[in-house]
Amino acid sequence: MNILIADDDPMQRELLAGFLAKQGYRVLAAADGEEALTLFRRESIQLALLDHRMPGLTGDQVLERIKASNPLTRAILITAYGAVETAVNVMKLGADDFIEKPVDLTDLLARIHRVEQSLAVAADVAEVVDAVEAGPLPLAIIGDSPAMRDTLSLVRRVADSPWSVLIQGETGTGKELIARLVHLLGPTPAAPFIEVNCAAIPENLFESELFGHEKGAFTGADRQHRGCFERAAGGTLFLDEVGELPPALQSKLLRALQEKRISRIGSERDIAVEARVIAATNRDLRALSESGGFREDLFFRLNVLDIPVPPLRRRREDIPALVAHFVARDARRPIRIAPQTLDLLVRYDYPGNVRELEHILQRSLTLARGSLLQPADLPEEVRHGTTLAQGLLQERLDILERDLLTAALEETDWIQTRAAERLGVSERVLRYKMGKYALRRRSV
Repeated sequence: MNILIADDDPMQRELLAGFLAKQGYRVLAAADGEEALTLFRRESIQLALLDHRMPGLTGDQVLERIKASNPLTRAILITAYGAVETAVNVMKLGADDFIEKPVDLTDLLARIHRVEQSLAVAADVAEVVDAVEAGPLPLAIIGDSPAMRDTLSLVRRVADSPWSVLIQGETGTGKELIARLVHLLGPTPAAPFIEVNCAAIPENLFESELFGHEKGAFTGADRQHRGCFERAAGGTLFLDEVGELPPALQSKLLRALQEKRISRIGSERDIAVEARVIAATNRDLRALSESGGFREDLFFRLNVLDIPVPPLRRRREDIPALVAHFVARDARRPIRIAPQTLDLLVRYDYPGNVRELEHILQRSLTLARGSLLQPADLPEEVRHGTTLAQGLLQERLDILERDLLTAALEETDWIQTRAAERLGVSERVLRYKMGKYALRRRSV
């Protein structure tokens, strides 16, 4: 990674440059803002470390011009000790982080590692988006929240491997979509993707569905049937709701996964099968296996790699984009969403996750009388849901936190080091909270 350092203090500049060069980074150093911008235009810079106070162009002015030229460039501002207002302002300008003087080199390195991780996630997400736009997925990937970006980054890294994958998440989070993504991004996207819903197939038919049967193997078997394992050869076998498998079938599935061989019902011949297995469940398989409800050896066989899918309440930032998508797809006439309606939709908890949001909008769009979707058009559980109480709870928690901060500061005569120690937080967290609640010592 190329790092640009802009600092008018030569000792500070040389210290940072030497330290980062020893960590393996390519470092470019500038003595002022103008020189920093010249280097930025000439070189490919992934991260800029900018001193806030420099003669001529200040650090935030340099940051503003860098972001205008390339919004993807990351930046860390170096600020004076205790400059909370400055830190808040530079974060608004687009800085990824700030660090106070004197610079703790270990702390700085940890922050740079976080920036590197963020850049890696962004690259993974961009690759996933490109693949989705070119691939035959039935539903677009919608969501740019940190939780969703982390999930997509994990999908990108998992996809290239041949190992089994276990996708775990609540009902309606989009586990099938994630499974299709893993397949699409893998080495054989054109190969078959065969899905088996383990909860929907009767137990007496499941073995035939999974492994196939020969003609005459049982009453009604009037022809040979190739099972899902055979049909998925060279591609992906997706076992949805795998936690619902009965114990007898769990052992047969385990044997097929271990030996990579199956036998059709009514046949004495084994068939070699080579298919990647992706399983999904809304149950906690680890806890289920510990309690004896699921074979522990099968759990470990399926859980070589795991992808947790976040519930919608953990990525509320994605709800407006999802709402826009479903409205554009499902509205039978032009319709707009009232701001109060969107606010209610964002605050609702969605026990059924994205699927529930989809169904809520389909119902509301169908029954709405006008061209503006009003709160009254939403189901009662959304209009009067528990999230309204949670909103009040957050407000009360904020008041309580502010009062605790104020009390600790007054008891320690506004000495921040002592107040932070009393509260059990770092001084940096305390200063951030003071800025958040605009806490200032009253002048006497």
